[in-house]
Amino acid sequence: MGMPAAVHPAVDDPRTERARYWRFSGLPDTEMLTARFVTTHFTRHTHPTYTFGIITGGVEEYAHPGGTSRVGPGGLAVVGPDEVHTGHAGVPEGWTYRVFYPEPERVAGIARELGLRGTPAFTESGIHAPEASRLLHAAHVAAERGDPLGSSSLVRRGIAALLRTHGRERPPQARAAAARPQAALAREVLASRLAGPPTLEELAEAVGLGPFALSRAFSAAYGLPPHAYLNQLRVDRARGLLAAGRAPAEVAAEVGFTDQAHLSRHFRRHLGVPPGAYRRALAGG
Repeated sequence: MGMPAAVHPAVDDPRTERARYWRFSGLPDTEMLTARFVTTHFTRHTHPTYTFGIITGGVEEYAHPGGTSRVGPGGLAVVGPDEVHTGHAGVPEGWTYRVFYPEPERVAGIARELGLRGTPAFTESGIHAPEASRLLHAAHVAAERGDPLGSSSLVRRGIAALLRTHGRERPPQARAAAARPQAALAREVLASRLAGPPTLEELAEAVGLGPFALSRAFSAAYGLPPHAYLNQLRVDRARGLLAAGRAPAEVAAEVGFTDQAHLSRHFRRHLGVPPGAYRRALAGG
């Protein structure tokens, strides 16, 4: 893919938000973001990928499974796959950052080279790691300039540096232990019925639990209640369809949102940009 397209044009007003999501052929299986956010509040959500955010200005504050972090210039905001988190400005002027979203297997492959087994985790979320931050920032800039060798080399070195100082083997997850078979089955039902979901009572009956018991088990397993998780699944599916070039109105209907405005509202809460802009940036249309 060529040079990234801007989702919002660059402007001089420091309170104007701008963002672009993009991909670069030199970093397969990795999505990237360059953004300034001021008033945007990200709802509780997840990504199927890792999130490595290099803060370049201002302060981002966000909640995550380990608590709440405030990360300023030079710091790293790190979130693991499927970890529920939020995000908002920690200072009035907002924050600017560059973000990598690498697939778990890419990070796990680097970890294996360092002797870590399985899908790696990190000792904290808001991380001060100057070498890793410098390397990842340079990798992001290299990708933006269209340099495949430089970006791929630097991002590997940056992730390796972060794993050396803050990486650990992911322990047996308490969440997985709490994921009763009924919760896993309920998730499968929701994933298969994005456009026509059941009521909570119908979902509970289908998996053999009471509604309150299902809500508790589901939240313990996945970090979100069933209705919020359904919207997460819809947004994840919408991202893939939009990146493939599908029109937002078609995507909204296919994934179960009532209309394009409904899709846009949830998409912005999860990603900070409207679906049409995301489609233009990633599909080039």
